[in-house]
Amino acid sequence: MPKSNIQSAKTIEEAVKLALAELDAKREEVTVNVLEEPSRGFLGLIGSKDAKVEVIADKKSDYILNNLIVELLEAMNIKGDIKIEEENNNLKLEIINLDSKDEGILIGKRGSTLDAIQYYLTISLNKYVKGYKKVLLNISNYREKREETLKELAKKLANSVERNRRPIKLEPMNAYERKIIHSELQSDQRVKTFSEGEEPNRRLVISLK
Repeated sequence: MPKSNIQSAKTIEEAVKLALAELDAKREEVTVNVLEEPSRGFLGLIGSKDAKVEVIADKKSDYILNNLIVELLEAMNIKGDIKIEEENNNLKLEIINLDSKDEGILIGKRGSTLDAIQYYLTISLNKYVKGYKKVLLNISNYREKREETLKELAKKLANSVERNRRPIKLEPMNAYERKIIHSELQSDQRVKTFSEGEEPNRRLVISLK
């Protein structure tokens, strides 16, 4: 079920504000159901009754995600076009038509900022939506370019391991990038790959079979 919160206060608006604070949501991201109207009672004192509302965070995932990324880009003073596609429980978010400097800012060193923003958006989105949805963030096809770079790197390192007969430890990578190299070398009969260490310093090792 969508996430909801019930609150009571002297007025409907006050009750809605309390519920929004509990849900950490904005007014445009929710539906408000008035459960009880406020009443002043006799002489405004005896028998008075507070307003009671139910606030439901039920707006569509793409609507909420669009608001989240627009707000973030505005805070960073960055302009770009946003494309969102929903596939199963994933929301593919792409930011295009960016200034090259802004691309670098959003991507960060080896995609570190990109991954951090993706994590933030996933956590923030799931405050409001039914079930669990993961955000997959891409900027100007960075993910595809990085994947090709890692595949080429994997081949070169496998050749180096075979030639020098010594294992190679790569710099720390996130799980997504480690998986790309694992997959690329999975069918290579010369080498094997495994990960060691703890996040965020977990790294891939390539060694002879």
